[in-house]
Amino acid sequence: MLRGKRLTAILLVLVMVFATVLSGCAKKEETKTEPTAAPAVEATTAPTAAPVAEETADADPNALPRTETLYFGGQQWGAVNGWNPLGDNNNNSMALASSGSGSRTVMFETLYMYNFLDSSMTPLLADGDYQWNAERTAITVKINPAAKWSDGTPVTADDVAYTFDTNLKIGNNSGNGNKPYIASVVASDPSTVVITATLNDAGQATNPLMLVNFLGSMYVAQKAWIQTVEARCNNDATAIKADPAEDVVYSGPYGKYYADAQKVVFKRNEAYWGQDASMWGKLPVPKYIAHTIYVDNAATESAFKAGEVDVDQQFIPNIQDLWEKDGLPISTYIDKAPYGICVNMPTAFFNLEKPALQNIAVRKAIAIAVDYDAINANAMTGQSPTFKDVPRSAMNPTDGEQATFDHEAVKDLQWAGNDIAGANKILDDAGIVDKDGDGIRELDGKKLSFVAACPNGWSDWQASIEIVAAAGKNIGIEITTAYPEADPYLSTVTGAHQQDYDIFMMWTDSASPVQPWGRVRYLMSSEFNGVEGNWSGNYGHYSNDRLQELLKLIPTEADAAKLKSYYTEAVQIYLSDIPSFSLMYRPDKFHAVNESVWSGYPEQGDGLNIPPSDCTDGYGIAALYNLSLAQ
Repeated sequence: MLRGKRLTAILLVLVMVFATVLSGCAKKEETKTEPTAAPAVEATTAPTAAPVAEETADADPNALPRTETLYFGGQQWGAVNGWNPLGDNNNNSMALASSGSGSRTVMFETLYMYNFLDSSMTPLLADGDYQWNAERTAITVKINPAAKWSDGTPVTADDVAYTFDTNLKIGNNSGNGNKPYIASVVASDPSTVVITATLNDAGQATNPLMLVNFLGSMYVAQKAWIQTVEARCNNDATAIKADPAEDVVYSGPYGKYYADAQKVVFKRNEAYWGQDASMWGKLPVPKYIAHTIYVDNAATESAFKAGEVDVDQQFIPNIQDLWEKDGLPISTYIDKAPYGICVNMPTAFFNLEKPALQNIAVRKAIAIAVDYDAINANAMTGQSPTFKDVPRSAMNPTDGEQATFDHEAVKDLQWAGNDIAGANKILDDAGIVDKDGDGIRELDGKKLSFVAACPNGWSDWQASIEIVAAAGKNIGIEITTAYPEADPYLSTVTGAHQQDYDIFMMWTDSASPVQPWGRVRYLMSSEFNGVEGNWSGNYGHYSNDRLQELLKLIPTEADAAKLKSYYTEAVQIYLSDIPSFSLMYRPDKFHAVNESVWSGYPEQGDGLNIPPSDCTDGYGIAALYNLSLAQ
């Protein structure tokens, strides 16, 4: 559905678009897929024959029919290094990525799909709703009998159980993240999975939230394929996680077609089980989904404006100008600022392995000196609530999360920023002064000099880091900036120990079944300290015993008043110790779309209940079944 104010823009570019579309491309489909609010059920059962070969040897990424290919931007920032759903360090973000919006299921699938619009869980590999036992210590899930692997064999409960056990055995992120909360995943019969919680001293599930989260986060892999990998890797955990998995078997609607340093392309599996009447009832509309690997945000934005990118997950300054001034057929989920649902909080983490940053006065001075209004105006171009509008805590700005803690109790700990006088006073009172007159303060005989970093080309983050560095200059702290390429940057900050950066940006968990507990955990839990390949949070390696106690108490607390007191205490700890500081509020996914080739993307108020999560994450993948060629 196109917004009325953009119809004129569509007409203006129509001639140019069709010139591009018709040059060597396939004939435009004559039928138009109508949007549906839920998975369609009118189709017949999917074919049971083995799927058509992927023909990767003959793949030509430059010959993709434009009217059959959906192009993405802002998700893949380097050549993919693997296809392994068991691995930790695969950068294949189009196939293997999970965030608060839900796991990306174009190739590998989860039991359920999370929808952050209403916190619902829609069955994917599962058949129907999950069932708690009376004690709420175990969940039973049925497997959809129509679910098939790409080799035509059925997905079974044994596949789910074996995947979980393997994750634990090799100690990957999924295994390590679920180990404290899930005691076992057992196939009680070929179609039934029982997920049993670890219990606390009172005999309760340690964290029932994590059992629900597991349903929409763990990629299910085929047991037979896992055993093949185990055999060729001699059951070595490190080798299994590093296996590139070029032969991987998958259950999702798309498989590998082509990948190099310039582009990654997935091709639709024409025998995909999801066209069964019990699931979507049809195949996703695009035959190919592709991601050109651009050097930075600017290059992606140029391609997006030109109609070479259909779905763009990146920040675009003053995005409204693209349709209001430039007349382009571009739209966002919401018509006006902030143009998306702000549930994420990109955050600057302090590297607490650096001695100078173990000093709370230094951390607090930097945090309160940063001009967050300038970040909002310059880095975000107003596409965010300010910290004056929504004072900082550990919560996102949604009404639900803001209601979880006592605002008055933390009021004296909050700061709006640009408090240069206050920051200087903190440092002076702590005896951290400039002794040699060079303009830089010293601590323990060493100059306060730090490196602040974020990935190169991530323009909104780079603009934010520049403002952080400017704050340092105003308070006698030298902060230089570094912008490495995204892949090495992310590998560095997710390491067990990293010495390259002192202050560095990472995103935070946004909306998921475990929030806001999950974000408190993400920001401060010491369970991630010392973990190699840690993508789970607390990248600065903060530690607080009371916070760990609160993380155990919150998930099982039924008394609303006590729960609020626990969350309030967690916020007090965060704002007092300042192991990190959020720089802005923003959507988990920016989800901007160019409607020159495809239309039917999710929009606020369209009645479809499909979240703006790039047509790929959680229930957001439903968008792929509702697209049609622009008319």
